[in-house]
Amino acid sequence: MIDFDEELKRFSPSLEVSQAEEDIYNNDLKDITDIVLQMTEDLRGTERK
Repeated sequence: MIDFDEELKRFSPSLEVSQAEEDIYNNDLKDITDIVLQMTEDLRGTERK
């Protein structure tokens, strides 16, 4: 039978996952909300502060 507590103690994420996670968190991408807000501001001629 698998001892999940023991397996979790030995677990370490692969380097690729760690690197991808860092790149994702450090990248300031616009989400759909930002895009819609920008489009609304452009139509109204206003700018978000």
